[in-house]
Amino acid sequence: MARYWLMKSEPSDVSIDDLAGLPDQSIDWYGVRNYQARNFMRDQMKVGDGVLFYHSNCEVPGIVGICEVSTLAYPDKFQFVPGHKYFDPKSTSENPRWVNVDVKLVRKTRVLSLKELREIPELANMRTLQKGNRLSITPVDPKEWALITRLLGT
Repeated sequence: MARYWLMKSEPSDVSIDDLAGLPDQSIDWYGVRNYQARNFMRDQMKVGDGVLFYHSNCEVPGIVGICEVSTLAYPDKFQFVPGHKYFDPKSTSENPRWVNVDVKLVRKTRVLSLKELREIPELANMRTLQKGNRLSITPVDPKEWALITRLLGT
């Protein structure tokens, strides 16, 4: 059974347009350095799971595309690169601490802003909308997925 996720990216790092411009319209979801978000990728994400691509830390944060998980979790290459902002000196190739999955674009959508999401009563319990939530990856309930993708015309 497919699961659904909301995955945040700062457009200054990787935007939906960047993803759309890549040769396979696929990218490794690198740089996650939160254990709970890592565990979602490592332990729960499966190929074919649905992803809401969300722009964060920008003028109009919100959902900007629909993607899918296209690989199982594997070690994040940047944890091994000295001097890289995602380098982790405690991580080794024998015992990597950080993983990523690949995410493939299904389609760009209109921006469904954070403001709009907060105005939809049926999304009141959506994890990413909860006060204090800072996770870059959160599970999305199948009913939330159905409503959001319907709003986006998918």
